[in-house]
Amino acid sequence: MNETPAAARRRGGSDLIVLRPAGLYCPAGDFHIDPWRPVARAVITHAHADHARAGHGAYLATAAGEGVLRARLGSGISLQSLAYGEAVDCNGVRVSLHPAGHVLGSAQVRVEHRGRVWVASGDYFVSGIEHDANTTCAPFEPVRCECFITESTFGLPVYRWRAQAAVQRDINAWWQANADAGRASLLMGYSFGKAQRLLAGLDSSIGPIVVHDAVEPLNAAYRAAGVRLPATRAIDQVPRPELKRAIAIAPPAVQGSHWAQRLGDDAADAFASGWMRLRGARRRYGVDRGFVLSDHADWPGLQRAIGATGAQRVIVTHGYEAVMVRWLQQQGLQAESFITAYGDDALDGDSGAALGADGDAAGAGDGAAAATPGAAGDTAAP
Repeated sequence: MNETPAAARRRGGSDLIVLRPAGLYCPAGDFHIDPWRPVARAVITHAHADHARAGHGAYLATAAGEGVLRARLGSGISLQSLAYGEAVDCNGVRVSLHPAGHVLGSAQVRVEHRGRVWVASGDYFVSGIEHDANTTCAPFEPVRCECFITESTFGLPVYRWRAQAAVQRDINAWWQANADAGRASLLMGYSFGKAQRLLAGLDSSIGPIVVHDAVEPLNAAYRAAGVRLPATRAIDQVPRPELKRAIAIAPPAVQGSHWAQRLGDDAADAFASGWMRLRGARRRYGVDRGFVLSDHADWPGLQRAIGATGAQRVIVTHGYEAVMVRWLQQQGLQAESFITAYGDDALDGDSGAALGADGDAAGAGDGAAAATPGAAGDTAAP
């Protein structure tokens, strides 16, 4: 019986990457990409916990992200690292890793076999504003392919980011106003990725910069990779009078904790997240101020990234899958979705009970739609 191309794709026989119970799998190369169950060989796009899990036999990841990956999974893992663009042969499949612009060491996985090329993007940052890249890691690099596997964390038209420099100016102005009023500032963002982006944009002349113990080991990995961050101190290293002018960078789980209370009862607090684009998000998160800053592509950024690949087939993973698939089909592309285990911020231990997903939800990026406060109908005007 002759099998239609669509049926063959559903069966997975002709596809370079298919969905298996353990995760995305390359049959020809016999390896998984960001698997959520233990496997023999795992190619890891980045070190957020929903993409990089313990228990695999062997790991392949970027050299740029090796320090963070070992810090999170243990120094004893069996890890082979590659420079961006460097290729390795896996059972006749050529595998290379290319910048995703999401966090330090984040990569897209290019898979080439018998002249065919697929790319699994993991999580990535592309802004609708041209050249507005994440300054704390290598910027997203479009990779030409026939099939592109994409996230859609912020796959709704409402999600459109402002220039990062403008958001950082707002953060510094907020900190300055608090310092002038003798109030400490608590700025919450996920420990891996978001915290370092926030730090990189701070004006250290305003006052001391304090970081939570969960953030500092990741800062060390960024500094070791050559990323410039301002000097930081632990909270107990700053005299109480100086804390009145300080800004503290910490994961959202500290909200209401003893650690946060050490900043003073009148401390101002804020949360940096792509979800702050939603109407009412600041109120639901229970903070004084919300800053819209994400480690993921916004709606026009997703469109730019997908278009730059030249792919005629697109597979959507986590986020607003149905919306993105429908839009892609309207553009004349072949589009479908994979149901994955990506986007669980609780894996990173950075989220508090009252807080949903953000940067570390895509591990520490900005989260999956299923975990967000609010749904498609609960959005602000574009």
